[in-house]
Amino acid sequence: MSLQWISSSASRHWIVKPRFELTPDSVTIHRITHSDIEEAPDLREILPELLELMAGRVAVVHHRSIERGFLNEALLARLGEGIVFPVIDTMALEARLHRRGGLMTRLLGRRQQSIRLADSRLRYGLPAYSPHHAVSDALACAELLQAQIARHYSPATPLRDLWY
Repeated sequence: MSLQWISSSASRHWIVKPRFELTPDSVTIHRITHSDIEEAPDLREILPELLELMAGRVAVVHHRSIERGFLNEALLARLGEGIVFPVIDTMALEARLHRRGGLMTRLLGRRQQSIRLADSRLRYGLPAYSPHHAVSDALACAELLQAQIARHYSPATPLRDLWY
């Protein structure tokens, strides 16, 4: 397996018009303002390009329920049809490595390691990025996957052992 295909210069990123009003919390967290969405297209307008870019690929995400669920719900609301696509979830890979013991660990009063993206990256000596921006989160996640594979897997690891 080779992950040399990560190319930040080829990244794509869209701000699309949300279906609901922005809240003060969402503006603070995502740093997307009312002026950013004023001229933004609806998801339907960029969907053909997005789906073409996703075709034949496995998405790399940190927390598949959020990422896959978000796109699925957005498509259901707009088109009445959802989407299922394969993902490699770096958060789930971290959970496999650092959340062993589960209930017993908690009952013994031991604190589980955080598997948040920033905390996971720190374990591998990766630099910190500003969170909650599509491009920097994607790059952070891709770099984390490279580090996880380098440390815990081999280049011969089948893709099916990593995806959900």
